[in-house]
Amino acid sequence: MMNSPRIVLRDDNLMTTADLLALGYHDKAIARLVKRGELVRIRQGAYTYAAHWEQLEERGRHDLLCRAVLRRAVKPTLLAGPTAARVLGAPTWDLGEEIHINSVDRKADRRNAGRRPHRGDLRVEDTTIRSGLPVTSGTRTALDLIEMTDEEHALVVIDGLLRAGETTLGLLERRAPGMRYDPRSLAVPVILMHADGRHESAGETRTAVMLRRANLPRPDPQYAVRDGSGRVVAWLDFAWPKLGVFLEFDGKEKYLRHRRPGESVTDCVLREKRREELICGLTGWRCIRITWADLYRPQLVVARIVAAMRGENWVA
Repeated sequence: MMNSPRIVLRDDNLMTTADLLALGYHDKAIARLVKRGELVRIRQGAYTYAAHWEQLEERGRHDLLCRAVLRRAVKPTLLAGPTAARVLGAPTWDLGEEIHINSVDRKADRRNAGRRPHRGDLRVEDTTIRSGLPVTSGTRTALDLIEMTDEEHALVVIDGLLRAGETTLGLLERRAPGMRYDPRSLAVPVILMHADGRHESAGETRTAVMLRRANLPRPDPQYAVRDGSGRVVAWLDFAWPKLGVFLEFDGKEKYLRHRRPGESVTDCVLREKRREELICGLTGWRCIRITWADLYRPQLVVARIVAAMRGENWVA
């Protein structure tokens, strides 16, 4: 009976095909270990023990996949674009699962399964290390996203990087002219004008974009509600104080983020309902709640908001 490989894993908890071959495991033996569930194939030529993989959460698995890609790089390489954003703690939306990389020699490798290379001039200030992974800095990552994708997708990442403290609007404005795209392009100043680190999730950023595109009055994000003694009792995702309306984005992240130890999802939802009642009681305002699904039917959401602003009951 074939024994499982027993090698001392490096700090990255990876073993390559070359490692296994050196131990005497031929290709068919490696395949059997994977089929038996003892090894997990992370990507071509990279494995880890199944026991290690199973204990990792989504972020840990993503980081391990990044390490596997970097281990195969034949020249100094950084994680870039959406991949760098995730490592830096910023959300991404609908940008795929490929691992984006940028080599420091300004030459892009071939794109292959699960790996997308880029090329571009990198300054010393454009590089950093997070969780032991070499990545483009928050400022460079934000500006790269403006070039890689459209306004809404880029803003999700930029807001997250601002919120995480990985960049500032001042740094972005100073670094933008040094990028290889035309700094006079309208895309950069327009996107940066709407970036706001107060948005706490991808859903909130997308909501802000939706409200702006509908030409609604600009709301106050993360608005503080105080009780009679002046104590802050709640923070609102979006508020129109003069119009007596506030909007809450109900995404999965919100309930996971605010869920208390030992509290079920149902308990969390009921507590959120009591919070809403408290806010309405203190302010007399109307509450509108939306979800991810609502972002794909903006006309209906806007109609609800307009009706609330007019003090009317909205009927679908």
